[in-house]
This record gives sequence, C-alpha cells and structure tokens, in this order.
Amino acid sequence: MIALFFAFVSALAAEAGGFLALNKRKHLNLTLGFTAGALIGLVAFDLLPEIFEFVSDGIIDIVWPMLALVVGFLLFHTIEKSILIHQSQEKEYTVHRHPHVGYASATALIGHSFLDGASIGLAFQVNNAAGIAVALAVIGHRFADGFNGVNLMLSHKTSREQSKRVLAIVAAAPILGALLTLLYAFPDTLLAIYLGFFAGFMLYIGASDILPQAHSKGASRITLLLTIFGALFMFVITRFID
Repeated sequence: MIALFFAFVSALAAEAGGFLALNKRKHLNLTLGFTAGALIGLVAFDLLPEIFEFVSDGIIDIVWPMLALVVGFLLFHTIEKSILIHQSQEKEYTVHRHPHVGYASATALIGHSFLDGASIGLAFQVNNAAGIAVALAVIGHRFADGFNGVNLMLSHKTSREQSKRVLAIVAAAPILGALLTLLYAFPDTLLAIYLGFFAGFMLYIGASDILPQAHSKGASRITLLLTIFGALFMFVITRFID
C-alpha cells in the first residue's frame, strides 16, 4: 500500500505543476520556452540513459528502442501534418496549432505517467529503499509533466477547462499504474521499447513543435534563457535523483 501512497503524492505533484502553468497563461511564450528545454532535457538526461542501462545489462539490443524512437518521432510528425493539412489546405503553416495536436501530445504524457506509477509499484516489489528512491524520482518528474502537459494543451488553443480535465488524467495515471503492478509485472524489454517510442514523441514535440511556438512572436533573450534553464532543470533533477 505504500506504493499507492507515493503514487498519490506524485498525482498531487502533477496537479501542482499543471496549475502553475494555468496561472502563467499570459506569459505563454515564456513558459513554452521553458517547456521546450525541459522536454529536450527529459529525453537527453532521463529517457535515453534509462534505455542505455537496459542495453548495458544485456536486456535488449539497442536497435529496437532506437527504432521505436524514430517511429515515435515520425508518427507524431505524420499525425500533426495530417491534422493541419486537413484543417487548411490553402494556408501555409510554420507554427503548428490545433487542439487535436495538443491532445495527441497529452496522450503521450499520460502514457508515460502511467508507466511511472508502474515503476513505483515494481520498485517496491524489490525492497522499500528502491521503492522510495524511484518514488522520489517520479514525484519530481510528475511536477514537470503536469506543467509541460498543460502548456502543450494551451499552446494548441485548448480551453482552460479542457486542459484541467486532461491534467486530472495525467495526475491520476500513476495511481492506475501502481495498481496494475499488484496484478502484473512489465517485462523489461517492453519497457525499453516504450521508452524509445516516448523519447521520439518528446523530441519532436520539444524541438519541432513547442520551441518554434515559443519564438513565434520574434526572438526573445528571456525565452532563450528559459529554454536553456528548462534543459538544465531536468539535468539537475536527474542528477539529484541519481
């Protein structure tokens, strides 16, 4: 039951991050700059190292999670372009904004939140020390995911009420993931492939989707600094957790 307690705390952390993003909507370009950096940092300092750890342990060949990364990147690119082309054939677009794209982005975060909750449950199956260490890692990431998830929704013209509903799902997902581990244990090979797929999603969203939107109204030194700070923020969190 202690795993469920930490999963619940991680849900509260996601809610706190999301409401922070909602209250900063007037400065969306600035928060998008931070979000882009945080997403890129998430891929570089958290997701890829986890994949490499699976590979170094001999659990899976590196080609499969990297293939999943490319599939994740290209799949989101295809989904986004298809939505935008159907939305307006006559307009040329450099900034990608459509509510369906925001929902697709949030869905990826929900999936990751679910597996983070499962990670808490599996770690506590090993021992309490491992469980607490993983739980602290998840709580820190859930705050960032709640913040990033709401910004992804708002950047694609999703209403405040719809963003709140998505935030509630992102927040609740770790609890469901922790509950699932009471019934089933994920194989490490499947988890490694998922991490690659999720990294591809996040890399595309951060570099090709959110970052251009952050600078859509012209270059800003503050936005650039916040992008760098977002990446450094994820670096510090992952190093502190390790």
